[in-house]
Amino acid sequence: MGDVDWQPYLPLILTVIRGLAVVGLVHAVLTRQPLFWTFLLVFGALFGSFFGLIGTVLYTFLVVVPWLRGRSRVAGQAVARGVEAIKPLDTRIREAQARVEESDTLAHRTHLAALQARAGRPEEAQATLAPLLGGIYADDPVVLLTSAELELARQNPAAAETLLSRVDLRTSAATRTRTLTLLAQAQAAQGKAQEADATYREAMTAATTEEPRARYAAFLLRQGRRAEAEALLQAMEKTERRATPLYKRQEREWFQMAAELRRELR
Repeated sequence: MGDVDWQPYLPLILTVIRGLAVVGLVHAVLTRQPLFWTFLLVFGALFGSFFGLIGTVLYTFLVVVPWLRGRSRVAGQAVARGVEAIKPLDTRIREAQARVEESDTLAHRTHLAALQARAGRPEEAQATLAPLLGGIYADDPVVLLTSAELELARQNPAAAETLLSRVDLRTSAATRTRTLTLLAQAQAAQGKAQEADATYREAMTAATTEEPRARYAAFLLRQGRRAEAEALLQAMEKTERRATPLYKRQEREWFQMAAELRRELR
């Protein structure tokens, strides 16, 4: 067999290289890749030379292919979450129990407890978490917060307060916000109005969600402090008007709670 004569195909090859370089250039700009890639792809798009070929191939395999794999993995995870969400709750609980029996990890136990709590079975959920409260995860914020929420659901605010006092508020801003909000609820449920008031105010400082403000407004209304509640709810309404669509969706539950409280004030 003789050598293949590539000469007739060179114009087509150069056109393909330039096309790939243009596609890569658009991708590089949209995904904010380093300028090095941008210059290399511009060179390939304009000249389609040997260096352009090398640059385009390198960009395709080093950047585009991993990016596409990542997108595919994220899409697959989203589909899996969607399929999981439409399963009956009892089925999801049985599957979660099977996972715990197969591999007894923190993630599996807390997931099972959360499902049991959603199903209105707080006693079972607390029993699921019980082994974690005395083991190596005894001071894990996720375990403590989940267990405290369950104690509040079981009308045991004192037990919830004890658990919350063990959470390290320095773990993260989100942990701090959630812990203080639950603590204020536990204190209010025990009739510790002054302590709850101070804790709610602390929770609202550098909060990562609108929950503390919404719950504090409800607390103020129960205390008969309508003017303070109204001012807080008006501030929340202003925040909602100025918020991005993403933030509105994220905080929908608390903005809706605030709207209901405003209706109570009328």
